[in-house]
Amino acid sequence: MAHRLELLVSALNADTEELIKKMNIGSDAIIINQCGQVGYSEERADGHNIRIFSFDEKGVGLSRNNALLRASNELVLFSDEDIVYADDYEKKVCEEFDRHPEADMLLFNVKVCEERFTYWNKSFGRVGLMNCGRYPAYSMAIRKKKLHDTGVTFSLLFGGGAKYSNGEDSLFIRQLIKAGIKCYRTDVVIGEEIPRPSTWFNGYNEKFFFDRGVLYHHLYGRMAMLMALQFAYRKRKIMCQTIPWTKALGIMKAGIAEARSK
Repeated sequence: MAHRLELLVSALNADTEELIKKMNIGSDAIIINQCGQVGYSEERADGHNIRIFSFDEKGVGLSRNNALLRASNELVLFSDEDIVYADDYEKKVCEEFDRHPEADMLLFNVKVCEERFTYWNKSFGRVGLMNCGRYPAYSMAIRKKKLHDTGVTFSLLFGGGAKYSNGEDSLFIRQLIKAGIKCYRTDVVIGEEIPRPSTWFNGYNEKFFFDRGVLYHHLYGRMAMLMALQFAYRKRKIMCQTIPWTKALGIMKAGIAEARSK
């Protein structure tokens, strides 16, 4: 019987054999390993086919797009190499899509440490343009054909290895919703994140706030400054210990202005 779910893993300089075990991969999978060389191999794990593509170039958006181009199963679930999956995650994802035929895309719960906490779904519900900005790529599963029909791909401007630090996942969801994808959140838990040093985060410095301003222009358009104001004020105790929140807001404003000028 053909498997329905394919895990799309973005990895950097990984020992892929070890990675398969560490992540507890229990579905078909594509691993994009950005490791300075080019190659292809396949592994079998508990009856599942795992295809491994090695690439010389780097960039998380590019990595996810490379996986999407090669996806072949009905459902795809995005992942990073620091996620450890529940033994029954494949069953959980497939059953949730079966329970909700109205959903093209589902955002699942993945446990994270407190400092990485951006969301936790307590119920099933619709996700729209104004509340899609807090979900990471590893929460996302989607019906592959629906995704391919939109022509939407991950931005190459945002994310690890790109010009601007992060936000490729938020832009991706927003573009999909604007393209007509019906996106829902679910309280089903499929795994947890194991903390590791970030490949892009170097503290709440000027680049962090400037890049956030650029991102907010692309996410919110004319409402970018209002969203930047609420972000800087709401997060001031956590993110503004070195840079005062009023200065951080000014840096975000400069990022918004740069994005608008292009």
